[in-house]
Amino acid sequence: MNDRRWWALGAVTLGTFMTYLDNNVVNVALPTIQKELELGISGLEWIVSGYILVFAGLMLVGGRLADVYGKRRIFLIGLTVFTLSSLAAGLATSGGALIAARAVQGVGAAFLTPTALALLSSVFPDPRERGTAVGIWTATGALSMALGPVTGGFISEHLHWGWIYLINVPIGAGALALASWTLPRDPQPVRHSLDLPGLATSAIALFALTYALIEGEGAGWTSPEILTALGVTLAAAAAFVLAETRSAEPMIDLSLFGNRVFTGGALSMGLWSFGIFGIYFFSALWLQNALGFSPTEAGGAFVPMALLMAVVAIQAQRVARLLGNGRTVALGLGLMTASVLGIAAVGADGGYLDVLPWFLVYGLGGGLLVPLTTMILGSMPPARAGVASSVLNVSREVFGLLGITVLGAVLGSLQSSALADGLIPQAAFLDAYRQTLTIAAVIILIGVPVSLWALRGSRTAQATEPVEKAEAVS
Repeated sequence: MNDRRWWALGAVTLGTFMTYLDNNVVNVALPTIQKELELGISGLEWIVSGYILVFAGLMLVGGRLADVYGKRRIFLIGLTVFTLSSLAAGLATSGGALIAARAVQGVGAAFLTPTALALLSSVFPDPRERGTAVGIWTATGALSMALGPVTGGFISEHLHWGWIYLINVPIGAGALALASWTLPRDPQPVRHSLDLPGLATSAIALFALTYALIEGEGAGWTSPEILTALGVTLAAAAAFVLAETRSAEPMIDLSLFGNRVFTGGALSMGLWSFGIFGIYFFSALWLQNALGFSPTEAGGAFVPMALLMAVVAIQAQRVARLLGNGRTVALGLGLMTASVLGIAAVGADGGYLDVLPWFLVYGLGGGLLVPLTTMILGSMPPARAGVASSVLNVSREVFGLLGITVLGAVLGSLQSSALADGLIPQAAFLDAYRQTLTIAAVIILIGVPVSLWALRGSRTAQATEPVEKAEAVS
């Protein structure tokens, strides 16, 4: 297997790249899809939201299935489901068919994404090799951010929109063949129970929370629809906690949250996600509304940042061996905070060259967060790697949605206030945008002390310590 482990990394990163690319490609192509399928705004929103809703809602389920039935098996199933549903999406001739295919894509991604990280833990038991592997895996995600908008813009302008999904078919087929050959066979599972009450209540809670975050601004945060969704979230979350305390083989052993590395690391990851989702979303609006960029040009503007993030991610483990994981992650979050404040300081007469250096600083900081992932995975025993990866991904997705939702509400409120004060629309947007970024910077900055606390005294070589040892240094 040793000779194949880097090929196995290729299979895992290729599958992950496909799902990340799909997320980034679709946004640019939405106007074209709307026109050709004659969709309203609601239908257009659900092309994006349907995928996110299913993906986030079933992510913990995917991790649990991986722990019970095997990481390799669930990864291959997720890869197959995502590839076939991509084919269906690309061939869809109506809005309903496309939305349904996107929902099935969400199922595939929910199985594929958490198992990808868990597989890296088993394929690379050596902590240094694992750090390099996670760095390459992270770099792949960064590259998808760079290539996605540009690819989506090119397909929208020169090919049929269906190719934004059909492009996944050869990628998925290649990843499936490579994974079948290289990934190690699953050992006998340590855990035998699915914990159906935990699966059901966690899925309901995540579905309801994601729905509220997606629809809250449009429906109104105090509307019966959103209040009901939030109430269901709280009730299901309480039922989940109760079910886990009573289960013989709980889906998530709640005592794991007493592990400093696991809890603090997941929180730091969430704060990072809050910032990066907001930066991509609102800076893309700024480039188009203030500088007059086309959607494709706006997507291309992020390419230097994403490429630098990819390069730094591969080298981050070397920095961590010098500084320690906590300081490296704190440095990354600090650089990201400085970047966001720098972008917020660019005035109305600013141009792309004024913001590019700050984009690059952001890419540098984001790349340094690789040790965060390796530490969280290393703090978990192998039998729980699937759910641990799921918790990490849930933290990223939910905080990312919060970043867009909360910052979006703040920006909208500030913009309305500025318009009421007599500012022209462009000036009102810029003023609100700059204030919103300042708030985002403060939230990212919280991750600096959190990561210093959670990862203190740890070096990369210790990343594979089991839970008991990780807590012994608490």
